[in-house]
Amino acid sequence: MNGNDRSIVGLTMLAHGLVHTYELSIPIFVSIWLVEFDVIRLVGLEVGVTGATLGLIVTAGYGLFGLGALPGGVLADRVGSRPLIGACLFGMSGSFLLLAVAPGLVTVTLALLVWGAAASVYHPAGLTLISNGVEERGTGFAYHGIAGNLGIGFGPLATALLLLVLGWSTVAAALAVPAVLAGVYAVRAEFDETAAADADADARGDTGVASLAEFRSASRTLFAGAFVVVFAVVMCSGLYYRGVLTFLPNLLADLPGFEPIPLSALLPGVVAGGDRTLNPERYFYAGLLLVGVVGQYAGGKLTDRLRPEYGLVAVFTALAVLAATFLSVADAGLGPLFVVGALLGITLFAAQPMYQATVADYTPAGTRGLSYGYTYLGVFGIGAAGGAIAGAVLTYADADALFAVLAAIAVGGVGLTLFLVRGPDGARATEV
Repeated sequence: MNGNDRSIVGLTMLAHGLVHTYELSIPIFVSIWLVEFDVIRLVGLEVGVTGATLGLIVTAGYGLFGLGALPGGVLADRVGSRPLIGACLFGMSGSFLLLAVAPGLVTVTLALLVWGAAASVYHPAGLTLISNGVEERGTGFAYHGIAGNLGIGFGPLATALLLLVLGWSTVAAALAVPAVLAGVYAVRAEFDETAAADADADARGDTGVASLAEFRSASRTLFAGAFVVVFAVVMCSGLYYRGVLTFLPNLLADLPGFEPIPLSALLPGVVAGGDRTLNPERYFYAGLLLVGVVGQYAGGKLTDRLRPEYGLVAVFTALAVLAATFLSVADAGLGPLFVVGALLGITLFAAQPMYQATVADYTPAGTRGLSYGYTYLGVFGIGAAGGAIAGAVLTYADADALFAVLAAIAVGGVGLTLFLVRGPDGARATEV
């Protein structure tokens, strides 16, 4: 890669890793907030804190993360990627600083909303920047994906390690620092955003949408065809993803073998803040996310070798089986739980390159950018409801019911993808 490529890829890797660091550190804080806060006080009203109420709060932030993808894509075309990436990084830093001083869940909610709005613009801006500015585009996308997965795994791990010695508010403040430093770099870095755009008109990320009327027309065209089924498939993926991850640390904490371990027992003679403990569930959660790197790689390789719909049928089937057996396997001991946890992490993230390729297969090139905007809306926006669903089920039923719901979502994904497999080949845009 040339110098311009390296500058762009370096920035997008940094920003992508941080977006997912914050995204998946939130569930670790959820397990703390369930204990830390008893009620939500707003304008004289008091509402008890349960998994259901906290699920709604987290869903609000995650929902904006997805809902902002469409306007983020439009803004990326209008004002360029650099200012949006800078705003994303500074906004995420500010949201975690607000989280650090939150006296209650109302402020926590506001902080998560700020985070969701700020983070939402990253994916359309970052992907547009790589498409338009990087000559070795494939390599740029590869490094970009790797950085995202590293953030997915190491972000929660870093959060868990910091919580060994610091309170959650201090940890939130510490996590705000990398984003503000990255924001300064985004503003100061020198690169040409359109260096690779002149040779390839499609690389400019043009969705063919220049007005509200064209946006409506292109959207109607997309959803009049097989893309409506693809959109339902990615929604299933997003609902399962958020539904299983939002309360996973809290669920694991109740399993045998995940009892808190006093730091004094591990580090005798070392003062570690009195009653501070090591919480094994946080490290299991981080490890599950780390093995997702394997899933991303395997999913991408399989997508190059077979129709992605076949891969998605296999992935959704595996996710249904894993949801149906997760708790019974967990009761069999830590060894089997580690195996099923690793399989869950690999399978969960293997879906991503497969549905991304499926979107490309079922959409014309002229509306590809708009198609991916809707994809992120489905995965991260509508999919965010998975957190609220999980919170409600855990509050009014139990973990068995939650995993049954997750299995049903995965079975729905199997059915929808089989519909694509059995549909006419002409529905696939790349074959027209």
